[in-house]
Amino acid sequence: MRYFFSSGWLKGSAVLWTIIIFSIVSDGAYSQTLKNIRERGNLACGVSQGVVGFSAQSENSEWAGFDVDFCRALAAAIFNDPTKVQFSALSTADRFRALQSADIDVLSRNSTWTLSREVDLGLEFAAVTYYDGQSFMTPRSRNINSAVDLGGSKVCVQLGTTTELNLGDYFRGNGMAYEAVSVSSPDELIQAYDSGRCDVMTSDASQLHAYRLKLARPNDHVILPDLISKEPLGLAVRRGDEQWLTIVKWTAFAVVNAEELGVNSKNIDDALKSTKPAVQLLVGTEGDYGERMGLTLDWAARIVRLVGNYGEIYDRNIGAKSQLGIPRGINEQWNAGGIMYAPPIR
Repeated sequence: MRYFFSSGWLKGSAVLWTIIIFSIVSDGAYSQTLKNIRERGNLACGVSQGVVGFSAQSENSEWAGFDVDFCRALAAAIFNDPTKVQFSALSTADRFRALQSADIDVLSRNSTWTLSREVDLGLEFAAVTYYDGQSFMTPRSRNINSAVDLGGSKVCVQLGTTTELNLGDYFRGNGMAYEAVSVSSPDELIQAYDSGRCDVMTSDASQLHAYRLKLARPNDHVILPDLISKEPLGLAVRRGDEQWLTIVKWTAFAVVNAEELGVNSKNIDDALKSTKPAVQLLVGTEGDYGERMGLTLDWAARIVRLVGNYGEIYDRNIGAKSQLGIPRGINEQWNAGGIMYAPPIR
């Protein structure tokens, strides 16, 4: 569809021009993702091939984890049913192609937000759900306490990741020699390290906590305190559908805001009766932000009721109530010593 206008007409018709532009966008990609999800009856979510605490299948093939719960939160907002998600286990090589080809609607798979991934791949990262950093794991028997003492090591690393690039930068920057043992999947990474093909494993610190649980003798290995990179992990969508980007973005923001406001899955009914303006805007008893996104007024209340707030999601999957027991650290709320906070719903 094409439109031709004279510059003089445009100068006197700014409002009408804005409406026409909006109509052109609406006829294209705008709103299509949400429409397709509703017609299909479920959300298509891309996750990892198995990282304990983040996205892994149980013995009965049920998906669970931190990244999984953000997809369930989206399903709760759209369908009022967190089970309406079709999960796809994706390798590092396949994850972005699956999003580009519309095999999935959203990628929730420990993926780092970088400039090149947005510029070169036509993706949009909606929000940071977990602030991470790359670290190293090595046998406790080596008595190494810092990454600067790893010179001459054989390092297991996964191909096609920012981890691989950071590894080279770190060792070259510190004038240290190393030998990379490159593998293509998390399972190969764990097997190579556990079998002694390398004496160091590198990955995001959160993943190292999960991988250590799969080693033959987990307690014989230590994760070094050094973080050699910034790894903001988040949700990614295809570029071109602003409505869907907004929904994914504000789903992540809603669970963070809910925790800050003290709203959780146990007291959500009380929150619906609250007279506090910020709580009313969150749960939808005031304002019409949900409807303006194409959802319902109570979209965020559905999320909190059925999936929980950020703290609940964190604790049960990777925090104090999980087998990983990863401290909140910088992922704590901004008013509790961390850097996690979200724009306000208003």
